[in-house]
Amino acid sequence: MTVHYQQQGRIAVLTVDNPPVNALSVAVRQGLVDTIAKAAADPAVQAVVLIGKGNTFIAGADIREFGKPPQPPRLTEAIAKIEASAKPVIAAIDGAALGGGLEVALGCHFRVATPRAQLGLPEVKIGLVPGAGGVERLPRAIGLEPALKMIASGDPARGQRAKDLGIVEEIIEGDLLKGAIAFAERVLNEKRPIRRLSQVPLTAPADWSQQVAAARTAANRATRGQISPQRAIDCVENAVKLPFDRALAETVRIIGELIPSEQSKALRYAFFAEREAAKIPDIDASVQAKPIKTGAVIGAGTMGAGIAMCFADAGIPVQILESSPEALDRGMTRINDLYQEMVQKGRIREDDKKKRLGLISRATGYDKIGDADIVIEAAFEDMKVKKEVFGLLDRAMKLGAVLASNTSSLDVNEISTATKRPESVIGLHFFSPANVMKLLEIVRGAKTSREVVATSQALAKRIAKVGVVCGVCHGFVANRSRGAFTREANFLVDEGASPQQVDKVLYDFGMPMGPFAVADLAGIDVGWRVRRSLDATRPNNIRYSPTADRLYERGRYGQKTGKGWYRYEGAGGRTPVPDPEVEQIILQSSKDQGITRRPISDEEILARCMYAAINEAAKILDEGVAIRASDIDVMWLYGFGFPRWRGGPMHYADSIGVAKVYDAVRKFEKEQGVLWTPSPLLQRVAESGKGFNDR
Repeated sequence: MTVHYQQQGRIAVLTVDNPPVNALSVAVRQGLVDTIAKAAADPAVQAVVLIGKGNTFIAGADIREFGKPPQPPRLTEAIAKIEASAKPVIAAIDGAALGGGLEVALGCHFRVATPRAQLGLPEVKIGLVPGAGGVERLPRAIGLEPALKMIASGDPARGQRAKDLGIVEEIIEGDLLKGAIAFAERVLNEKRPIRRLSQVPLTAPADWSQQVAAARTAANRATRGQISPQRAIDCVENAVKLPFDRALAETVRIIGELIPSEQSKALRYAFFAEREAAKIPDIDASVQAKPIKTGAVIGAGTMGAGIAMCFADAGIPVQILESSPEALDRGMTRINDLYQEMVQKGRIREDDKKKRLGLISRATGYDKIGDADIVIEAAFEDMKVKKEVFGLLDRAMKLGAVLASNTSSLDVNEISTATKRPESVIGLHFFSPANVMKLLEIVRGAKTSREVVATSQALAKRIAKVGVVCGVCHGFVANRSRGAFTREANFLVDEGASPQQVDKVLYDFGMPMGPFAVADLAGIDVGWRVRRSLDATRPNNIRYSPTADRLYERGRYGQKTGKGWYRYEGAGGRTPVPDPEVEQIILQSSKDQGITRRPISDEEILARCMYAAINEAAKILDEGVAIRASDIDVMWLYGFGFPRWRGGPMHYADSIGVAKVYDAVRKFEKEQGVLWTPSPLLQRVAESGKGFNDR
């Protein structure tokens, strides 16, 4: 049985039991219908409490049923049975009440929740819209404007916020079932009228059309190019204009259009890819992660400060060690300023800021951090510096501590040789800004222990990062594959495109910024140092663009200096403006390279940038540095803002046809040379007629 029935006095308790997350499978839907009918038929029962077994209510629909013929009873039918009950039904919510789970709760007459409960309608995040009455009932429960925000964003509300909005009537501290039964008894004793949300008139404010327009603008800004948020807003509009049943029928019709769409397929793929990334072939439940109670960070620069904030945000005490008191002061000031900015924007409260700052302390020497469970080195990106730091850590840190490097490209195996415990060394590559970006590239060295990998994965989850494990090569997976992308962008500018044309093509494709705007944000001086680190190993016969180096030589470091590939006007300016000086630098660079400039189409720009990245990613996958094609996609989604509704570069290749990519790569090889040599894996997949994710 997936829905258990028991009776406590005059209250029937229905418990959804479908581990791990109580998804709304056909068995659960039928169980809800049957147990509600049983409660209705029992004269001794006067009220019903619906609760989930374990630590969750109902996490949502069974996503495995998407795309398959629907089996009765439909969720709308099950919810209608609940709502039609003549006896009050109370939803008791702990953990997740998401998607169909919240729709079931909204079909109940009352709702109570724990403080940690999460209530939301996240369907837009997998390219769909809420299809079982959530769009129609939520505005009736909390009003049009807050409902629009929740539905179009897909973001959940925690317990107290849900109560403030009016989704739940009461927050239960302590035992949820006891609290829900007590609430049900009060409903009966006070003879509270049953509230069926489908029958509550939806009274729209006079300016409702402006609220809808504002929601569309906000959704387009947050998820540019994604269809589902706009279709969800269409459904809310229908809820305002049409009777409940007709609006619900329109929603169901729209879902029928969205399910087979390429965007929804890509978003569902991304959903599963993220979960698949947590699975490592040789690490199972028998490998225990080390407990992380305290942390330390070496370096208080931009990355070190951001990493320390990640620990503090997760409630983990962390020490910061710097080479000088002045550098440490600057780092602590940076952290304080970032938290203050979060307070001013309403993201955290003042007491949250104080609590988090209280978890970050200064370390005056390596001997002071020796008891930390993990130390993350965020020093200058130079092998000599890294090895010096790790030599000191080897002597200072307790046995069993995890020794991690935040290197973005350097050889973790070589770094580990500075210690007598290479099994404890791992790469933890945070992306900038570390306190914001969700990707954590977990770089497993040749001698890194399975326990340390498992610990790093557990830490990633605890500090709200998406951890993806990979092996060692220069640039690892994310930066190495993106390197080919930016390489072609630079070549295209040398050949005749402008930085703004390239950036616009890739922005229109769905990227948050084009590669030249990104370079200015990250710092052209940073890219220059990376290129210099590769000079000794770069073959002389391999094409190289010196144009960015010329910008560096002129002090054009990007936004930090007010000029880079673009000009930035005003103090702290962030808006890129094309600069005639850059145009002249590019023209001279092309001339010096012996390149005859030509008009370049938008189509060529997109193909060369994307296909170069796909070809390089295929090489990485073939070498075994990446475990799965989907892992590469997850890195691009969370590390570079690749449009989620396209799934990632490997899924994008699958969707347009790997053979098409392979044919284009061969064409570019003839035109451009050895840098376009096709990956053997790209060729094999293309010739198989399958995709990277069919392997």
